[in-house]
Amino acid sequence: MAAFFRFLAILALLGLPRPCFAMLEGTFLYFPSHGPVSSFLQPWRIDGRQLGVASTVEHPRFIWLMCHGNAGQAANRGYVRACLPPEDSVYVLEYPGYGDREGSPSMKSINAAALEAYAALRRGFPGVPVGVIGESLGSGPASYLCSLTDPPDRAVLIVPFDNLLSVAKEHLRWLPVGLLMRDRWDNAAALSHYAGRIEIFGAASDEVIPVRHARQLAAALPRATYREMPCGHNDWSISGGVRIQP
Repeated sequence: MAAFFRFLAILALLGLPRPCFAMLEGTFLYFPSHGPVSSFLQPWRIDGRQLGVASTVEHPRFIWLMCHGNAGQAANRGYVRACLPPEDSVYVLEYPGYGDREGSPSMKSINAAALEAYAALRRGFPGVPVGVIGESLGSGPASYLCSLTDPPDRAVLIVPFDNLLSVAKEHLRWLPVGLLMRDRWDNAAALSHYAGRIEIFGAASDEVIPVRHARQLAAALPRATYREMPCGHNDWSISGGVRIQP
């Protein structure tokens, strides 16, 4: 994600018009990988289409939908299994244009993919609670799901932002980023009326999304529980700081 903010600065210096900026923005905000990945996670398909990957149990106590960060692909997220109770199932959403999934990533397409995946889990497991996990950029679509009239039962946000535009403004104070950015998830607004349980994990040494954004998100949500991990943005998964309890 840091590369995206450098990209904003370069485009501004080049003086490119806003339509050109919008077309190029996704190239520097989204970093998908493709091809096979060695992973214990199994393909998750609906009607022959792969929505992502999963680690499941036969009779889950709780079901989680994970929205991952902006780099790699869903199959890279096997580390989420260690964060969860063994009796829970987890489904990791694949974004359009990531892995083997067709399409192009954008706020609109990722939100739509998250909605489709969430609806599929609700239909497939009636009576089983469904929660959402949002990692970094994935906190955006995860928070979007929490704004629905039938939202997830629980939300866990890991190294999140309060809103993406505020992060961009902090990195590039001298640019009119409000006029340039197209994809601008606002997690604080999306979660403002959410009545479910919210857990937020910030990284004290976060070099990509400064930890103040996680703190500000928690401060805006009185119902949220906030925990801070002694790690950076990209090593939270090996820090052992995220343990999601029943």
